[in-house]
Amino acid sequence: MIGAIAGDVIGSVHEAAATKTKRFDLFTADSCFTDDTVMSVAVAEVLLTGGDYAKTFQRYYRAYPDAGYGQQFKHWCAIRGTEPYNSWGNGSAMRVGPVGLAFDTMAEVLAEAERSASATHNHPEGVRGAKAVAAAVFLARQRPDKQALADAVTAEFGYDLSVPLKAVRRTFLFDVSCEGTVLWALRAFLEADGYEDAVRNAISLGGDADTLACIAGSVAGAYYGVPAEIEAETLARLDDRLRGVVSQFRARFGTLGERSC
Repeated sequence: MIGAIAGDVIGSVHEAAATKTKRFDLFTADSCFTDDTVMSVAVAEVLLTGGDYAKTFQRYYRAYPDAGYGQQFKHWCAIRGTEPYNSWGNGSAMRVGPVGLAFDTMAEVLAEAERSASATHNHPEGVRGAKAVAAAVFLARQRPDKQALADAVTAEFGYDLSVPLKAVRRTFLFDVSCEGTVLWALRAFLEADGYEDAVRNAISLGGDADTLACIAGSVAGAYYGVPAEIEAETLARLDDRLRGVVSQFRARFGTLGERSC
């Protein structure tokens, strides 16, 4: 799951910058974790403890209230409701990476991805996006031919992953929908020649940079592994609580999940 978190941290300073290039410093003094990391760690905790997604999300929100959440999610947490609010946003997809690392079968991955999404994002697009990302992470663990991975995701979830980033980069806009985020984050991975390149591809679109990079990074981390220097820089920007859950998750699921490099 460090691949997702590193993408979030690297993308954090680009979220409102409309960056349209792959040439930038990976880390700056302002690079930090955002809601993408907080909620990914919340999902990881549920997978470790068997807790309730809605209650865990709200508990993590209260612990990190200024991490940059969407307005609907903030309202839902503030009223402490337990019913989902039919969101089609990309929040369900940004946090689902750990699900793709924690199970042995695709059926288990898809069922848990839907459960994690439906706590808040029970709109069909919110569920589809989460399941597609979790499936891509699970498939990436097997390190198949990338075209085979793309074909499998397209066949199951209907995302057209054939359009190159260069065809849309100049006109790409900030989009918080699952439909407008998952496709391009996966395409950023498909065009990459390594973990770092996947994150740079995602950020270079100039959209919701931290979330695009978080999703692309979650798949690329499972496929390529995360370079040691990027991992170290990322972990240094987490607090003890978040690092602790990441460590526990990797200790339990590391043999199923990401490679190191």
